[in-house]
Amino acid sequence: MDERLNPDISLSATPSGTGCLECLGGEGPGWWLHLRRCARCGHIGCCDSSPSQHARVHARLSGHPVITSFEPGEDWFYDTSTRDYVPGPRLPDPQSRPPEQPAPGPAGKVPEDWRKHLHR
Repeated sequence: MDERLNPDISLSATPSGTGCLECLGGEGPGWWLHLRRCARCGHIGCCDSSPSQHARVHARLSGHPVITSFEPGEDWFYDTSTRDYVPGPRLPDPQSRPPEQPAPGPAGKVPEDWRKHLHR
């Protein structure tokens, strides 16, 4: 895919880490259900079901609407502004969180009653 076809996807941005940047930085309860990657800058944030929804907050504040899954085995792209799935290329590695990293995660931060804290 030619990057010029979608300016909200960058073929050079690498992931900001292996977990939600804000959760790991102490913002919110510090854990997530699933991870999402900004297709423009590589920011890793937590999904909309997670307590803090940092991926969507990043999309809104940065103006970077396209996200992709950062979960093992998933390769979809979603435009948060149009609420539709969009095509996208393979982005720079890594493609997902480490397989040994649990979901929800990170290990040791997820409360026993985590299901009660999810957004549906």
